[in-house]
Amino acid sequence: MIDIVIPNYNGNKYLKKCIDSLYSQTYCNFRIIIVDNASTDSDYKWLNPYNNLIFKKLDENYGFDKAVNEGIKLSNSEYIVLLNNDTVAKENWLEELVTCIEREKNIFSVCSKMIMYNEKDFIDDAGDEYNLLGWTLKRGDGERISKYNKTEEVFSSCAGAAIYRRSILDKIGYFDEHFFAYMEDVDISYRAKIYGYKNIYCADAQIYHIGSATSGSKYNSFKVKLAARNNVYVPYKNMHILQLLINLPFLALGFLVKYLFFIKKGYGKEYKEGFIEGIKTLSKVKKVKFEFKNIKNYINIEWILIKNTFKYIIYKIAK
Repeated sequence: MIDIVIPNYNGNKYLKKCIDSLYSQTYCNFRIIIVDNASTDSDYKWLNPYNNLIFKKLDENYGFDKAVNEGIKLSNSEYIVLLNNDTVAKENWLEELVTCIEREKNIFSVCSKMIMYNEKDFIDDAGDEYNLLGWTLKRGDGERISKYNKTEEVFSSCAGAAIYRRSILDKIGYFDEHFFAYMEDVDISYRAKIYGYKNIYCADAQIYHIGSATSGSKYNSFKVKLAARNNVYVPYKNMHILQLLINLPFLALGFLVKYLFFIKKGYGKEYKEGFIEGIKTLSKVKKVKFEFKNIKNYINIEWILIKNTFKYIIYKIAK
């Protein structure tokens, strides 16, 4: 039995298509757990006729991270799938995710080939990468679906449509609720890599994604401020102090360039406020405990961050 956890906040207009696509899957041994962040757009009683579906309503909007954690706590399955409410899965999507994660016990997560719902010839996300500048790259974003057809290791799985191994979640911890939303999937994937586990992109697990259904748009005040804060959290939390000091000049450059970018977009104030909030609230974030046995993994991650920085530059130049 696989548990599929869907966090929901005022997503009534998207949810039915998402659920119906799940009940059309070739892999049928699953249960759906919907955790609702005190939505006001429906009473969701229309969900009652569905089989193997749990609906839990929270008393307020606690954000993506607490919602998925509540879903994980309700689950007792070996694998847990996290899924955005604004997605529509192809019939073999779940089967491909399960097949991929079962290939190797060292795999923590497997992410999907997310395709733009309204422009089905283009990719939305093919796994995420992270670099020295503290930037995340959505692989394949806006590129033709004919690309990214190779299943391979990535830095991070996008939690909008990914499967996770429960035993590793129990070992490294669940999603960090201090993040509220955004970058939490990079954080947990980074944490898994510190412990020596892998995150895999599965090219055959394909799903359509509307995108920004909950936040409302690609850029807005709420999203920019929150993402800026969480961009401070990720390196502080996951890098050893020596690694953090070595990378600080690159991170500082990355934050500066982002600030200038958002000034141009009209969100400079929000980015600055989010960055300052991140610095001021670092004490709330629990750093990953350094263990000498993981030193090889830290070195490997540093090398990946360096390579990803050059890949990012080449990718942007090519675009």
